[in-house]
Amino acid sequence: MNKELIIRSNSDTVDFALLKDGKLIELHREREENQEGFQVGDIFIAKIRKPVPGLNAAFVHVGFEKDAFLHYHDLGPNLRSLLKFTKLVSAGKLKDYSLKNFAFEEEIDKNGSISEVLSANQSLLVQIVKEPISTKGPRISSELSLAGRYVVLVPFSNRISISQKIESKEEKERLKRLLQSIKPKGFGVIVRTVAEGKKVADIDKDLHNLLAKWNSMCKKLTTAHHPSKVLGEVNRTSTILRDVFNDTFTGIIVDDEDMYYNTKEYLQEIAPSKVSIVKHYQSREVPIFEKYSIERQIKTSFGKTVSMSKGAYLIIEHTEALHVIDVNSGNRSNKAQSQEDTALEVNLIAAAEIARQLRLRDMGGIIVVDFIDMGNPENRKTLYDFLKEEMSDDKAKHKILPPSKFGLIQITRQRVRPEVHIKTREEDPNEYREIEAPILIIDQIKSDIESITTRNRNAKIILNTHPFVAAYLTKGFPSVRTKWFMEFKKWIKIIPRDAYTYLEYHFFDEKGNEISE
Repeated sequence: MNKELIIRSNSDTVDFALLKDGKLIELHREREENQEGFQVGDIFIAKIRKPVPGLNAAFVHVGFEKDAFLHYHDLGPNLRSLLKFTKLVSAGKLKDYSLKNFAFEEEIDKNGSISEVLSANQSLLVQIVKEPISTKGPRISSELSLAGRYVVLVPFSNRISISQKIESKEEKERLKRLLQSIKPKGFGVIVRTVAEGKKVADIDKDLHNLLAKWNSMCKKLTTAHHPSKVLGEVNRTSTILRDVFNDTFTGIIVDDEDMYYNTKEYLQEIAPSKVSIVKHYQSREVPIFEKYSIERQIKTSFGKTVSMSKGAYLIIEHTEALHVIDVNSGNRSNKAQSQEDTALEVNLIAAAEIARQLRLRDMGGIIVVDFIDMGNPENRKTLYDFLKEEMSDDKAKHKILPPSKFGLIQITRQRVRPEVHIKTREEDPNEYREIEAPILIIDQIKSDIESITTRNRNAKIILNTHPFVAAYLTKGFPSVRTKWFMEFKKWIKIIPRDAYTYLEYHFFDEKGNEISE
């Protein structure tokens, strides 16, 4: 199995595409303006705006246009200890941030009321657990955690938790004993799945890095404005490598030189044996997402209709309350022995694609899937088990219910960021004229070529255009490009670009610099 991470860097965005055997399974985008925004994991010193007893929650001012929402159940049992610590550190009365000599306060009642523990204008350390989505402000928690490569550090706790995905009892016991010997007093630790089989030195180094981040954050509290960010998540490149990278990765390809060296440096810290899989993509003619067919997969994967193998397809509808996915057998030829066998075959193909779509679009909340009806209970169980297996690699928390009597499967999936939405439809260029789209711009392209050659007879011209237009220009004999060669005595190199709209085109020279018409 080939697992590759393709990273494309533009002037204001960085795109991350995760490929499994060449197939796009995850897509992330980081915008430069969001680096100072509200990402999951950021920690703020905030002000309580007002507790709302009716909701048993409080609205908190974190600096966003909409107040953040803090429910009583997200306060954490050691809220009083956190409030006391924050107050002492902010006032400069506490210089030791290690918690080993800090006296904990009594835990709050898990069934208590928000007005009993919080009041208006109170300062509190909070962490973003859900980014602002639509008209809602961020969802926050005061039960802080600092995520590392192998462990998650939890201040004001003494608990050690091991990832449930580590199945070996012996390994769980080993990790628990290991952490009990190196865990700092006053901090709890959650052991991540990737810690399985790791040596004590690796985990101890990770733990010390997190303690250094905690100390750095605490130092900021003495001069920080209320509200303000006191600890930001690492950049998205490092976050993705930290959370999804493992020994199964076969390649990380980056098209930006600075990011290439930063990625190698980060891998040198977390997985030195894998540094060699980082490659710098330097081709100027073919963009990195075109080279790995990512643009084409984006256009075919984010529409309302998603095609699958053997003629089957999905219809994906989004509403305010939930997402609905309808499975259709389409025009596939029926080679199965019975209708039941056909339904099972199509449903299994659809289950694999649905698991991919949920990760790819980062769909969250309630998802209802209308599979093709099957009368055999064994087949329904086979489908249910297969879908669970396909979604086992999904990092987002999710729950899948067995098929209902109507053949519906309900899924809940954690949503912490806005859903990835990419526009795949474009205006029909033939709306007012019934002629083929390429013909609309052939004369314009030819005029531009004439203008460029007039200015510089020796210029090498590379034309980037939509695949339909590229095919129109290069196919047939004599092709349009051949006619241009006869007229201008210059061969035009034509590169199809999946990312372009029908009527979009650009000229480049041999060094990859754009030529203005």
